[in-house]
Amino acid sequence: MAQRIEPTNSLDDFPTPPWATRALIEHVLQVEAMPLADLTCLEPACGAGHMAKALAEYFKAVTCWDIHDYGYGQQKDFLKGPYELGSSDWVITNPPFRLAEEFVIRSLAVANFGVAILARTVFIESVGRYERLFKSRPPSIYAQFTERVPMVKGRLDKKATTATSYCWLIWLKSAITETPKLIWIPPCRKKLERSQDYEIPKPWQSRAITQCGDDD
Repeated sequence: MAQRIEPTNSLDDFPTPPWATRALIEHVLQVEAMPLADLTCLEPACGAGHMAKALAEYFKAVTCWDIHDYGYGQQKDFLKGPYELGSSDWVITNPPFRLAEEFVIRSLAVANFGVAILARTVFIESVGRYERLFKSRPPSIYAQFTERVPMVKGRLDKKATTATSYCWLIWLKSAITETPKLIWIPPCRKKLERSQDYEIPKPWQSRAITQCGDDD
């Protein structure tokens, strides 16, 4: 499964279980003493809003975009549309695997403080990716899940299973280093999972989430 190849025209929609987003905050960012309550966050591949809703529990405001209209957030191509340098404090997302490098590079220009992407563990492999990204812009923190994060195409499924390993890669704008910090995210699904996570999101349920992306 880790070797899955998506067709070039695929939307690569693999919704993130909200507990995996909470794990980033509670077992990585908060452990590193990063205050988030007064900061803004951009989720530029929001899909149906599963990650954005979880982020809204921690950030002052969360902006949502996606190239496809899932009925949540503004329809906008993050890689091609105009953007403002430093327009968001954080960019946090689960980008399409084949476009993850491009998402990281653009996100580093957009974010004031940090960038975090959820990726398959095999993302850190490849000579080409090392030369294009990791050699000059290595992540500050590599956070490996110790339990599997089940994701299936096109839906959020509580009963799904997976053989694919996932991690969070975090770039801190104030701490770009040649030696990333390696941490493990402990088993936390049972603690961080909510029954309402698997309900179909309603657009703009949370007032902490704001529609954005206007070019003015």
